[in-house]
Amino acid sequence: MTSVVALALAVLSLGLAVVALVRQRDGAPEYSPAQRDEARTAICAAFATVRTGVAINTNREPPGGFGDVAGALAVSGNARAALFDGGQYLLARMDPATPPELASQIHRFADLVMDIGAAATAGVPDSDPVQADRLEQAEDASAQISGLCA
Repeated sequence: MTSVVALALAVLSLGLAVVALVRQRDGAPEYSPAQRDEARTAICAAFATVRTGVAINTNREPPGGFGDVAGALAVSGNARAALFDGGQYLLARMDPATPPELASQIHRFADLVMDIGAAATAGVPDSDPVQADRLEQAEDASAQISGLCA
């Protein structure tokens, strides 16, 4: 008799586990308007920080001018760090409640700036057609995000 009860409990447990699994797959979490606004505000602030850091560090001149090799290397290293770390920072700050259209553009921008930084680290110049396309796409994503954050 105890084996029949144990079997019935096992079957019931399995059924409940399947129902829970199906519910998790079907139902995307729903967020309140306040949660969406809070997530939007937070990721827009993170984006503004990254955009500022990238702009400052990718447009900086070496302290001793362009003939300053050590300064040029330091400046380019900071630019690459701003790009790659900026992308990582955005992805880390993404809240699941971020409105989907904004989240999509943030992911796009983050991926692009990391790709730009990685390519630059590998010695790919901005004049390279693929790198130039990445730069253009990043500008477009930045403009889209700015519009969504306004």
